[in-house]
Amino acid sequence: MDDEAIHYAAVFQCLPGMVALLTPGLVYADANEEFLRMAGRTREQVVGRYLFDVFPDNPNDPAASGMRNLAASLKRVLETGERDAMALQRYDVEDPDRPGEWEERYWSPVNAPVLAPDGRVGLLVHRVEEVTELIRARGGPSGSRARVLEAELYTRARELQELNERLRQAHAREREVALALQEAMLPARRQAGHHGTAVRYRPAVGALNVCGDWYDVVDLVGGNRIGVAVGDVVGHGLAAAGVMGQLRSALSAASRVARGPAEALNVLGQYAHVVDGAESATAVTTFIDFDERTITYSSAGHPPPALVHADGRVEFLDQATDPPLDARFDPVPRPQAGTRYDAGATLVLYTDGLVERRHEDIDTGLGRLADALARHRAEDPERLADAVLLELLPPGGATDDTALVIVRL
Repeated sequence: MDDEAIHYAAVFQCLPGMVALLTPGLVYADANEEFLRMAGRTREQVVGRYLFDVFPDNPNDPAASGMRNLAASLKRVLETGERDAMALQRYDVEDPDRPGEWEERYWSPVNAPVLAPDGRVGLLVHRVEEVTELIRARGGPSGSRARVLEAELYTRARELQELNERLRQAHAREREVALALQEAMLPARRQAGHHGTAVRYRPAVGALNVCGDWYDVVDLVGGNRIGVAVGDVVGHGLAAAGVMGQLRSALSAASRVARGPAEALNVLGQYAHVVDGAESATAVTTFIDFDERTITYSSAGHPPPALVHADGRVEFLDQATDPPLDARFDPVPRPQAGTRYDAGATLVLYTDGLVERRHEDIDTGLGRLADALARHRAEDPERLADAVLLELLPPGGATDDTALVIVRL
């Protein structure tokens, strides 16, 4: 149904609760039928008039605070542009048929903004639920203070329900930001796919769909060569993702001009010293030459890449391991090593979420990875990646982030 086909004025009048619209000057712009009925007023007595002229405090009650509390709530909405749920209010109402006589009434109000095109509050939605009968049914305030407190708890529960809904909406917005950030920071699948490469990215259980783990696949200058890297930033969520993006971009740029992976990590290590949040970050990078069938690699505190040979033998590339990125200040170059491979081999890079488990030696996780890779080595990279994740990650999801890159050589 088009918006034009909906008669919003009629919808407003038929709303099941008491709802009124106020201008920023607290003048009634409109009130629905339920509001007028429950308040005992006609439209002419309400619309166009100042709120507290229509509903002043009971002059016979020196302790009356309903008008003051409602004014404070409406002011908060005007200043913040956010909804405000009030606690249970006693707000007496003058009997329209018997001037000077006031009825003891109890209300549960919620006030919300209607934003104008310029972003300012153009109208206030004033919604109230009358709970007078509830108070009376439970004994009334004069008979039992506990009954009033019970109604207060009811109102507080409603407030918490509304707050939880706002938090869910905020989480959904943050998740959208996280997904956009992940998509922007990590290389597109088509960039990785043109070299027979599969990539996987799994955030920790309970995290947003973005984390501190990262991967990168870049074309290198000169020859049929690519650089493949993975890294790990401590932490989860948007803060860790921001650091991840800085480090990944820095290594990607350095790899394109460096003479080898060790030189690229040297540059990245120097950069990590000036990036807040890069403490204890790790990375490993490999340069693959498809014409020479060689792999050159260097690691900064990261689990070793796995080279799966065509015959099923799994070799961990652990001959060039150094401390994490920010752990060194000396000018000594990071180590670098190389190895050869035959056609049909597979290179696998990953982050520690794939192999590390609490109260378990890291060698146990590496052995589990080697076994899975050997058994599924005949699969294409996409199927191999799925099989490895299925076997190594817990059914309910891992407690740490996981990145995985598989390259068929």
